[in-house]
Amino acid sequence: MNPPEADLLIIGGGLMGAGLARAVRDEHPTARIVMVDTGPAIGTVAGQHLHDTEDEELWLRYNRRVEAGTQALYVGAETTPDIGPTVVGAPGGMYHLGAFGQDAAQLPAGAIGWNAGGMGIHWTAATPIPYGAEVFGFVDPDEWAADLAVARRLLRVHPDPYGQDEAAAAVVSRLRAVFDGVSAPGRHVQPMPMAIQPGPGTGATGGRRGELRRTGPNVVFPPIGDGSDPAFTLVSDTLCREILMAGARATGARVLDLRTGVEREITATTVAVCADALRTPQLLWASGIRPPALGRRLNEHVFATGRVLVDPGRVPIDLARVRRPLSGEWCVASHWLPHSGASQPFQGQLMSSLALGPDLRTPYGYVVALSWYIPTGIRAENRVEFSATETDAAGLPRMRIRFSYSAEDRRTIAAGLDSQRRAAEALGDFDPDRDSAVLAPGSSLHYTGTVRMGPADDGTSVCDPDGRVWGTDNVFVAGNGVIPTPMTANTTLTGMVTAVRAARGIGGRSARAVGAMRS
Repeated sequence: MNPPEADLLIIGGGLMGAGLARAVRDEHPTARIVMVDTGPAIGTVAGQHLHDTEDEELWLRYNRRVEAGTQALYVGAETTPDIGPTVVGAPGGMYHLGAFGQDAAQLPAGAIGWNAGGMGIHWTAATPIPYGAEVFGFVDPDEWAADLAVARRLLRVHPDPYGQDEAAAAVVSRLRAVFDGVSAPGRHVQPMPMAIQPGPGTGATGGRRGELRRTGPNVVFPPIGDGSDPAFTLVSDTLCREILMAGARATGARVLDLRTGVEREITATTVAVCADALRTPQLLWASGIRPPALGRRLNEHVFATGRVLVDPGRVPIDLARVRRPLSGEWCVASHWLPHSGASQPFQGQLMSSLALGPDLRTPYGYVVALSWYIPTGIRAENRVEFSATETDAAGLPRMRIRFSYSAEDRRTIAAGLDSQRRAAEALGDFDPDRDSAVLAPGSSLHYTGTVRMGPADDGTSVCDPDGRVWGTDNVFVAGNGVIPTPMTANTTLTGMVTAVRAARGIGGRSARAVGAMRS
């Protein structure tokens, strides 16, 4: 029998797949890793964040959307009605779920990245630290802290990439006067940690346009972009349609080349799925891997967007002294109001910018965008269902999204909007009807829980604490869908913790059981 093509086959080339590859590579320098990545590359470098692309038109289009200050527009999710009769040859980009024929009326803004690098080339790079109920309670606290530190290193998290000036300090001071009384120790208004590297970028991982580089998959694991690892193979523009199983063991995957429409099989010792919180359970279901909790407990925090023009009478800001944005940036400061549990259960993400006059050079005001993230309860009835008879445009089981807010969720949303209003009114004139909006379900793009992690195979989780899917020997999952806790903050850093844990599980269990991981 021929040896398998891969010691580890990773399905999904976004941040989580890149983090898994990097963590495994650090421990197993010669392991054969194959990564299957869906959709075509956007730009010239695989896995490169669009903020740092060298393509002039692409860079301008992305950054114009970012300036809108709204998450769904940050990533450019289009209201494309239909991806077409076949995904073969379909252009890369963000698509709403309905474009693939999914029944997503209850998650109307739900979207996925149909491109190399997934959401990792679009994301905003905010990486607030998980806290309180967000932390996985069944994980030893010291182990959690160590895994979180590795996740921060993989994403290259910087505590304050934009830095502070007098205007930022004045805004922070004003907001702290409002929230310090309900903030836990160390959870006061502060700079937003972000996966951004200060300093001009060059080469495959950087971008000569700006002074701040975003972490994309090719930054987490450079061989994605530069092919520098002889034991790593990127199979791009390719869709995985099925994990091939022999009893409880995966033997590889059946994949479709999206350029030619030709199917083939890739053999592997271990398979890890790092797609997203919607397509990971879809692939497992299509492969006959169906733990009772699969697709259930879909969770998303509510995203309320708003903005306020700062009143100099309330906040002493001298526009002549406000620093200008760094090259390639639209905002001048990024701040964070961390949630603090019951006393302050909401996260504020605060992005400050200058309002410019007709000449686009002279500022007339200081604007603070106030994105409020409002947690919702985890409920089994919020779920993704998969059809046994109908397929979507990709030839995978058609999804039906069941998602709604409970009465308690609606009370929490009302309280969150009041919290946003109090923050805004501390800074300037604010009319909630004019200056704030609760975006449609799906808008945050922070979906969790559909392949959730748990300490026991009791029907409420899909995988064990190391990401191994219950009932399988060698199928692992990683990413936001694995998060078992209600998230108030942005999910990427917590999702990366699951990739760190899966890498350890793969390197331990698979190496001992099969002896195939090379070191």
